[in-house]
Amino acid sequence: MAIVEQIQPRERASSWGERLSDAIRRREGLRALLLAGPGGLWLLLFFLLPTAIVFAYSFARRGPYGTVAWTFTLENYVRFFDWLYIRVFLISVWLALLTTVICLLIGYPFAFVIARSPRRWRNALLVLVLIPFWTNFLVRTYAIMLLLRSDGLINSVLQRLGLIDQPLAMLFTPFAVVLGLVYGYLPFMILPIYASIEKFDFTLIEAAQDLGANTWHAFWRVLLPLTLPGVLSGSILVFIPSVGAFVTPDLLGGGKVVMIANLINQQF
Repeated sequence: MAIVEQIQPRERASSWGERLSDAIRRREGLRALLLAGPGGLWLLLFFLLPTAIVFAYSFARRGPYGTVAWTFTLENYVRFFDWLYIRVFLISVWLALLTTVICLLIGYPFAFVIARSPRRWRNALLVLVLIPFWTNFLVRTYAIMLLLRSDGLINSVLQRLGLIDQPLAMLFTPFAVVLGLVYGYLPFMILPIYASIEKFDFTLIEAAQDLGANTWHAFWRVLLPLTLPGVLSGSILVFIPSVGAFVTPDLLGGGKVVMIANLINQQF
C-alpha cells in the first residue's frame, strides 16, 4: 500500500506537468498565430490572391475594351514562347542583372566606408542613404527625366564646358532605365551589406596580414566570404524588383525600352 501511495502522487505530478506543458505550448502557438496573422492576411490579400487572379486570367481570352472573356484557352501560353515575348523577358533579366552589378560595385565600398566611419559620422551617412526614401519614387523618376533630357542639366553643363556640340540622346534609352533603377534600388544593396560589415570582426584581417596576406588577399579571402550573406541579400532585393520594374522603364524608356511589366500591362 505504501508503494502504491508513493506512485500515485508521482503520477499526479507528472499529469499536472504534462497539462501545464500542453497549456504553455497552446499559449505560445496562439501568440505566434496572433503575431503572424496580420502579416499573413496582408500577404494573402495583396500577393497570393492577385497572383491567383492573374494565373486564372492566363487561361482566358481577351475581351473587348480590355475586359476578360472567361473562355478556357491555352493560346496565351503558346504566345508566351513567341520570340517577341522571350526577347522582352531576356532584356528585363539583362537590365536587372546590370542594375544589380552596378549597385554592388557602388554599394559595397560605400557600405564599407559607413561601417568603418566614426559613430558620429556613421549615422549621418546612413541618413544620406535613406534620404531618397523620403521622396516619392515617381517624383524621383521625373527628376531624372529633367536631368537627362536634351535641354536638361547634364547636356547644358557639357555644352557650356565645350565637351559636346549637340545634346546627347540619353533619355528614352537603356542607359536611362538602368540609371533610374540604380538610383531607386541602390539603398537596398547598401543596407544589407552594411549590416554584414558592421558585425565583421576586423581582427581577422589583421591576423591574415600578419600571416603574409596583402590588402587584396585579405579582402578576397577573408572579408568578402564572411560578408557574402549581405551581398546575396542585397542582390536579391535589387534584382527581383528590377526585373518587374514598371514605372522606371515606362517613363525613362519612353516606350522604346520595354520590360516584362510593361508588356504585361499592355496585355490588359
